[in-house]
Amino acid sequence: MDSTVRGTIEMTAAMTILGTIGWFVVMSGQPIMDVVFWRCAFGAITLLIICAALGLLRGRLSLRIVAIAALGGAAIVVNWLLLFSSFSRASISIATAAYNTQPFMLVGFGALFFSERLTMTKLAWLGIAFAGMLLIVQGSPDAGSDAGPNTGNVGTDYFTGIAMALGAAFFWAVAAIVTKKLKGTPPHLIALIQVCVGVVMLAPFANFSQLPADAWSWSMLATLGVVHTGLMYILMYGAIQKLPTHLQGSLSFIYPVVAILVDVVAFGHRLHPAQIVGAAAILIAAAGMNLGWTLWKSKTPAGSTQAIK
Repeated sequence: MDSTVRGTIEMTAAMTILGTIGWFVVMSGQPIMDVVFWRCAFGAITLLIICAALGLLRGRLSLRIVAIAALGGAAIVVNWLLLFSSFSRASISIATAAYNTQPFMLVGFGALFFSERLTMTKLAWLGIAFAGMLLIVQGSPDAGSDAGPNTGNVGTDYFTGIAMALGAAFFWAVAAIVTKKLKGTPPHLIALIQVCVGVVMLAPFANFSQLPADAWSWSMLATLGVVHTGLMYILMYGAIQKLPTHLQGSLSFIYPVVAILVDVVAFGHRLHPAQIVGAAAILIAAAGMNLGWTLWKSKTPAGSTQAIK
C-alpha cells in the first residue's frame, strides 16, 4: 500500500476516534476530574507498553526533555479539563467549534513571542472566525430571543461553556508552543510523559472513595485512555510521518465534523441557524489558516512566475 494512502487512512481513523471523545466523556457519567485522571492513568499504561515495545525508553530521557514535556503535559491536562467541562454547558457541537479557534491562538503566540508577521490574510481569517464566534454567542439559549435554538439540554451556563472551550484552545496552543522545544524527541515518549504528569497532577483530586461501580463506566474510562489516547497517538503520529502538511491539515477537520454529527445523532442537539453559520465560519477560517488559503489574488510582479502569498 502506498505510504500516502496508508497515512490518509491512519489520519482519518485518528480524527474519527477523536471526534467521538465527547460521547464517551458524557456516557461515563463520572465527574470531569475523575474522567481526565483515568484517561491519563489508562493512557499512561498503554503508552508505557508501546514505548517499551518500540525501545523508546533506552537512554533517551534527559532532565531538560522531562521538564519541558512535563510543562506541556500540565497545559494538556488543563486543556482536557476545560474542554470536557464545556460539553455539558455549551453542547459538544458548540464547544468543538469554539475549540477549533486553536490556530488563531498559535498565530497570536507567534506574533507576541516569536516576532512572526501577521499578514492581511491571517487577519482576515481571524476576523471571519471572530464573526463566527459572535454568531454562536448571539444564538445562545440565554440570549433573550424567542427564536432560540433547539439545542436540547445544553445547560444554563452556556457562555461559561464557550469560555471553557476557548480556554481549552488557549492551553492547547501553550502545549503546542512548548512541544516545539522537543524537536527530535519521539512523540510517543512526549505523550507518555504528559499523561504521567496528568496522573500526578490529578491524583490528589480524584475521588477514590467512590469509584465507578459498574462495568459500563469503567469501559468508557478505559476506552478514553487506551483508544482515545494510546491508539489515537499511534495512528496520528504514524500519519504525520507519511503525509505532507497540507493533507494533514485538511484531514484534521474530520474531527469537528464527526464531533458535531455525534452530538446530533447521539444526543439530538439541534443548532439555531445562526449557530450553524457561526460554527461553519470558524471551521472554514481555521481550515484557511491551516492550509494557507488566500481570500484574494495577489498581483505578481512583471516577469515573475512566483505567486505572492
